[in-house]
Amino acid sequence: MEVGQAHRPVVVGVDGSGSADRAVEWAAAEAARRGVALRLVSAFSWTTSDHPVGHDGRVAQYRDQLLEAARRRLSRAARIAEDTSPGTETAPQVEIGAPIEVLGSEARRAQLLVLGDRGLGGVAGLVLGSVAVALAARGACPVVIVRGETRNTDGPVVVGIDESTVSEAALRFAFAAAAVRGAELVVLHAWSPTAIDKALEPLMDWDAVANKEDAAIAERLSGWGQKYPQVTLRRSVVRDGAARALVDASRGAQLVVVGSRGRGTAAGLLLGSVSHGVLHAAHCPVAIVRPGTDS
Repeated sequence: MEVGQAHRPVVVGVDGSGSADRAVEWAAAEAARRGVALRLVSAFSWTTSDHPVGHDGRVAQYRDQLLEAARRRLSRAARIAEDTSPGTETAPQVEIGAPIEVLGSEARRAQLLVLGDRGLGGVAGLVLGSVAVALAARGACPVVIVRGETRNTDGPVVVGIDESTVSEAALRFAFAAAAVRGAELVVLHAWSPTAIDKALEPLMDWDAVANKEDAAIAERLSGWGQKYPQVTLRRSVVRDGAARALVDASRGAQLVVVGSRGRGTAAGLLLGSVSHGVLHAAHCPVAIVRPGTDS
């Protein structure tokens, strides 16, 4: 992490939901680990076109009620943060605007953005909220979606890597996360014989293929031990789909880290099938790290 970014806060989105409360707890503990402030942000949309004209007094009263409700949410979140990490500096902030835009702007001044997996607008049957998906896809800093088991501090940090430069950023983030936690780091590489004719699969020496994959990952990791000598490293090379393997590995983990090329546009969002799949099914918090956002 660059010196100028080392003192940036951890930012967490607050909307009064149980999911956001868990995100506040996680973010407070993370801010304490990093020795930085925690910024609590509550956002709501407000445009005069959304409300009837000719009733300025009532519209202003309604707006004030919304602001007061947001302040109460933040006060409650600040108490949760203090209970979780006493002494951590907190900065509550109400912002008027669409949550995606407000939190997206906050991410440009943060070292980490933390969100719950579903807000008050969550619909039964939807595992992940639209705000979380959008910001994971286009956040200007790493984004952690808090889901699953959030209080596990004994499990490893798990990071998924492939042959691309996308996973390099995730690897860097994961090593730092494991170091600050004093946790084991599991580097998981999943491979599947998609390019092999099905008729030839019974003839393949899968142990030899696995050994070759493991050797490639070992070479990829050379040098990281010197950068993070305090981190215990374990390689895991599995014959499986990457998303499924990471979801399985998330059982008992305290954090899963994945890289993504995700980019957000007005027309749509692209996270990538692996990161999208892990976000929707992991059993612990998930960090999405895009190239250029981890330092």
